[in-house]
Amino acid sequence: MLLHDDRLLPAEPVTRGIARRLYAGVRDLPIISPHGHTDPRWFAEDKPFPDPATLFVKPDHYIFRMLYSQGIKLEQLGIARKDGGEIEGDPRKIWKLFASNWHLFRGTPTRLWFEHAAFSIFGITERLSAESADRVYDRIAEQLEQDAMRPRALFERFKIEAIATTEGALDPLKWHDMIRESGWGGKVVTAYRPDSVVDPEFEDFRDNLDQFGELTGEDATSWNGYLEAHRKRRGYFIARGATSSDHGHATARTANLTTAECEKLFAKILKGKFSAEDADLFRGQMLTEMAKMSLDDGLVLQIHPGSYRNHNPYLFEQFGRDMGADIPRGMDYVSALKPLLDAVGNEPSLTVIAFTLDETSYSRELAPLAGHYPALKLGPGWWFLDAPEAMLRFRELTTETAGFYNTVGFNDDTRAYLSIPARHDVARRMDCHYLARLVAEHRLDEDEAAEVAHDLAYRLAKEAYRL
Repeated sequence: MLLHDDRLLPAEPVTRGIARRLYAGVRDLPIISPHGHTDPRWFAEDKPFPDPATLFVKPDHYIFRMLYSQGIKLEQLGIARKDGGEIEGDPRKIWKLFASNWHLFRGTPTRLWFEHAAFSIFGITERLSAESADRVYDRIAEQLEQDAMRPRALFERFKIEAIATTEGALDPLKWHDMIRESGWGGKVVTAYRPDSVVDPEFEDFRDNLDQFGELTGEDATSWNGYLEAHRKRRGYFIARGATSSDHGHATARTANLTTAECEKLFAKILKGKFSAEDADLFRGQMLTEMAKMSLDDGLVLQIHPGSYRNHNPYLFEQFGRDMGADIPRGMDYVSALKPLLDAVGNEPSLTVIAFTLDETSYSRELAPLAGHYPALKLGPGWWFLDAPEAMLRFRELTTETAGFYNTVGFNDDTRAYLSIPARHDVARRMDCHYLARLVAEHRLDEDEAAEVAHDLAYRLAKEAYRL
């Protein structure tokens, strides 16, 4: 399992030589991780990771999603059930099951990420398999006991300059407070994710609103009080380093209703007698409201639509949300984003970053939109599209219309901490792959390509997310 120096670079010799030079200029740049789902408790407590299975398998839905597709139950992987039912508790058994099925990940980015981490962090040079499982497990477990493998030490080893976690609007952010109070210099900030108090179809939505009001001292059952509660919670998050909000809605729909129309819709939502159309309209109105609030408080607005979340009702009932059963679907952006863009799209001080899981919309909709509106930027290939070929398609489909500078670099969007350097390395290699082709075809000079490579790897994300 030796990692080839030229992995993911072009096979054609001249273009590969250009890509090598470009990559050499960005390989060791600091990492800006502006959107992700690592646990802030890791950095607050700085405790050793308990075992290889807990580190690599349990938090990574890319891994357990693939294993589940082959008939392996989540209980066998130690994934906690909502009802507290019996699950596998032996991390070595979980690891062996994972290793025995390693062949399932051939050709996937998961393999690239895992092997990069295994080799570069733990010095492992043999391929994972049923036969090697115990040796690899023991090698990782032994090193996890060392202080150099604690979360803060790895943060510095990975050259992470800043990382953003994602917390719900009701989260007390105590781990972020602990990080700040510890005196440690690592930059770990939060991001405001208000889905549980914005989406009427979110479980326990009405109870969530009651808690929202209690936290803020506002009447969250009146339209004006509800909006003021958001302003206060956003301020609470900003005081703990937040520079962005994040919205995982089912669609990209936005709305710009009158105050009277908003009050009427909100009243219907509170009564619980609303349709799916009402819920979607409310979510759409709240995206526009969040954008307007961003004009005042400066939070970057991230829109992550296009996922049919919790597609598998069995997994949702047994294990809860975000258990790998989320499926991309087609999405309209031109019409969906128009109300928001009509309201705030011409504001250069606002940054709205639109993501998609529907890559057919790149050249048809998103690149032209981002290539026009000052407030709109195009997020990188995300979830299902964070793979090498998809990254190339992203550049090919968006650059001619939006250029490079209406995009925001790369973000890893991961819970799997040790995969962060690998994910950024893949992105840097694929951007250099694409840029080298432009140079070889005499569409870009190499000095320009080197500057773009640096911006894509580092500067654009840092500036777009105000980090």
